[in-house]
Amino acid sequence: MIRPMRERVVAACDGASKGNPGPAGWAWVVAGETEAPARWEAGPLGRATNNVAELTALERLLTATDPGVPLEVRMDSQYAMKAVTTWLPGWKRNGWKTAAGKPVANQELVVRIDELLEGRSVEFRYVPAHQVDGDPLNDFADRAASQAATLQEPAGSELGSPEPPPAPDVPAKPARRRPGTSRPRTGGAARGGSGGSARTIKAKFPGRCACGRPYAAGEPIAKNPEGWGHPECRAEAAAG
Repeated sequence: MIRPMRERVVAACDGASKGNPGPAGWAWVVAGETEAPARWEAGPLGRATNNVAELTALERLLTATDPGVPLEVRMDSQYAMKAVTTWLPGWKRNGWKTAAGKPVANQELVVRIDELLEGRSVEFRYVPAHQVDGDPLNDFADRAASQAATLQEPAGSELGSPEPPPAPDVPAKPARRRPGTSRPRTGGAARGGSGGSARTIKAKFPGRCACGRPYAAGEPIAKNPEGWGHPECRAEAAAG
């Protein structure tokens, strides 16, 4: 008896590497009926490249989902997506060699993903990363992977972990301190327009402050207690 095919599963996966290579992590998230995050998992990779983290996230997602149910995978990695859709058939024909005759990078992971895709209905969908009001599943996976890379600890819904916190759009740099004081040392060009001592920079990407309001690429931002955001929000936190 043929069982009727269930509805497809919508999911996202992402990897992160702090330094590329550097401390790395992976994450996947599966949506519920309303496409809100319902089940997720993240884990550390030690020192690895961003590409390894991206492929690992996809491999873990495929392993954790039912192969008999159609799957939509949302990713912000062009490399990982093209590796398993566009380039993989040619690599297999060439004996796992690139068009230039070189061994395929991260071959073990690509082979494993190819095995997991065998006989499955999987649709890959590219979604841009770090977008204001972007894809919520990709944003969740991005934050979870970033947290796993930073903390090097596993997390997930089955572990009872809280939702991963917002990740800063720009890696934080350690502040230099003057001898005998706890105040960060900042030059005149790094000072905010308000005349405070908080270091401000121009955002490389759009993002969202902990206060809930977004900021645009090129807008001044400062390191707040909960990540990067509006300089005035940092001042309010310090005053509180």
